[in-house]
Amino acid sequence: MVLIAERFLNYTRDRIFRGIHNNVLIYNTSWEDPAIDRKLLDLNRDSNVVMITSAGDNLLDYLLDRPGSIHSVDMNPRQNSLFELKRSVIKNGMHDDLYAMFGEGHHDDIKTFYRTKLRDSLPDYARKYWDKKLKFFKDGGIKKSFYWYGGAGTAAWLFQAWPKIHKRFRENMLWLINAESLEEQKKAYQALEPLLWNKVVNWILGRHVTMAALGVPRAQRDLIMNEFEGGLLGFLQTNLRRVFTEVPMSENYFWRVYATGSYSPECSPGYLREYNFETLQEEVDRVSTYNTNFIDFLQKNPAQYSHYILLDHQDWLAFNMPAVLEEEWREILKNSKPGTKILMRSAASELSFLPDFVHDAVDFEAHSSATEELHQTCRVGTYASTHMGTVKA
Repeated sequence: MVLIAERFLNYTRDRIFRGIHNNVLIYNTSWEDPAIDRKLLDLNRDSNVVMITSAGDNLLDYLLDRPGSIHSVDMNPRQNSLFELKRSVIKNGMHDDLYAMFGEGHHDDIKTFYRTKLRDSLPDYARKYWDKKLKFFKDGGIKKSFYWYGGAGTAAWLFQAWPKIHKRFRENMLWLINAESLEEQKKAYQALEPLLWNKVVNWILGRHVTMAALGVPRAQRDLIMNEFEGGLLGFLQTNLRRVFTEVPMSENYFWRVYATGSYSPECSPGYLREYNFETLQEEVDRVSTYNTNFIDFLQKNPAQYSHYILLDHQDWLAFNMPAVLEEEWREILKNSKPGTKILMRSAASELSFLPDFVHDAVDFEAHSSATEELHQTCRVGTYASTHMGTVKA
């Protein structure tokens, strides 16, 4: 009976995750550090990249290195709709429009701007989505920022609005994100830490629906629970203590946006910096988007790609759909060449869950020292590891 109950509970949790993932814009900002990626990927005009879209932020940062082409794949069409909206703003608006929408999280005249400048250049699926969701960029109402919408955004907003999150917490959080030195950060986090990891927060983070809204499937949560001492909370406490005390917050736009609902001109993704706007206008049409999975994309678009950016979806496949994991890797290797680079992240510290034929074909060890060193500089702190592999000759 215990086993049956456990299976039913896991089935229900997976259904909740799929229900959220299939019906909601999960990521309103990318949650991987592109500063690490760009150093590892070394993109140039000869690069032909296949990646997962997510929120499209990192995709736009990669364009600053002027790759030859980027094929951006996502099973959730809302994620591609978000990138297509950003592309339309870059092509048809000014930098001020881009920064208002995606830096400040709202646009003073979003309805007129959308109708006259953006709507006609969107693909049909994206147009239908944004016709209904322009409220994300309006300054009125309870939620006053785009970054309080979507799965992750709503979770962040609810956390901010929770009655138990009192004035002292907010003051210490602002002190932390505005700290001007590591010494000041350590003092701020010392004051914040006991308020951050209280019983209410621990209970919220322990709920499966919270993790699903943040885009974390059960498989990843189980990986952390099984591997890391202290489980999920211990993992987060250790990693966020490193991020908040050892990595300069003046450059950490990831946590700024979820603490305040906006970026600042000095602390924002590369694609929002005004000096990069002209480059993005020149490069943005080198991106093609696909509402599908990796296997389907590769089967319909065979080529010898130079780079794959897999984010962390391998974790979920490994523990839920191992046969699909194997098929995906066979397609990746079939559509690779010697020297093709494959970048991925994981909730596990090692990639022991990958099939043996992957380890035979891809050298992850040659880059392990560099990836580990860079991983320690990560401004996010929600992954156990970063891995770069090179397809062998």
